[in-house]
Amino acid sequence: MKKNVFVTLFLLHFVTIPCHAFDLDMTVDDEIRKNYNSSKLIKDTGMEELETIFDSSDEGFADSSQSLPSNLPPNLPSNLPPDSPLMLDIKENNSTKSTTASTPPIKSIGSIKISKGTSFDVVSSTKISDWLAKGNTVKFKTKSPIVKKKYTIPANTVFTGEITEVHRPQITCNGGLVVIRIKSMVYKGHTVPINAYITRADEKKIFLNNIKGDRTYLKTMWKKGNWGRNIFGRMLTLTVNLGGDGSTLLLSPFPFAYGTICFGVNTLVSPITAFFSKGGHVSIPVGSDFRIKFLDDAYID
Repeated sequence: MKKNVFVTLFLLHFVTIPCHAFDLDMTVDDEIRKNYNSSKLIKDTGMEELETIFDSSDEGFADSSQSLPSNLPPNLPSNLPPDSPLMLDIKENNSTKSTTASTPPIKSIGSIKISKGTSFDVVSSTKISDWLAKGNTVKFKTKSPIVKKKYTIPANTVFTGEITEVHRPQITCNGGLVVIRIKSMVYKGHTVPINAYITRADEKKIFLNNIKGDRTYLKTMWKKGNWGRNIFGRMLTLTVNLGGDGSTLLLSPFPFAYGTICFGVNTLVSPITAFFSKGGHVSIPVGSDFRIKFLDDAYID
């Protein structure tokens, strides 16, 4: 009985407990709306692009498959509609930068072909010698226009070459060496890469693109034998003079024998001494005639 009375009192107390209600004061918001134009505030602050965020419940995204750029400015929300003008500008700028960065420059190729094997006569604008160093640049130019069926190479067209190998005269009477590779020509103000070599230099045929100094072994050997020949000639003259006089007839064979020995020894030694001599230098003055030949096709406009 006491238990039932206690439960009844508890329920009555719970039912009759006062309820609290909160009444929000909206007068401040009403006052702000009267004094300020909210749309003008958005426009003045440059945030009119964000206004579409609050209308997403009515319009939504134009295409749910569109994705936002990953590099949005930090002050923009991530749920900005992708079809808004601001987002379209960002996408267009990103696309332009990506295309510019990923597209390499296109190298134009001329439409007129100079076939490999074609030869041009030129003159040197640089002195060619074996005193040059590997990697030095040498220049040539056409003396007169070169007229072909499909193109004309004007006079004074410049051809640029590079020294790819060079050495000065060496022992064994080996002459100097200069190897030139023609790498470019200037055609109508544009540098055209080419691959050509020298076939004639200073009225001499050039084999294997090697411009060589004179190999002087035989000439040097002959010079080395001059001493023996001169001694022999003088001794022979002396022998004849001694034999013409009866008092010196017995002495006449000795100068002849001496001259013969000197001549023989010198003749045997001269090939050996000539072997340790050096050949001639390469030295071709400016304005000398050359002929170049194309190793590969070249293209000009």
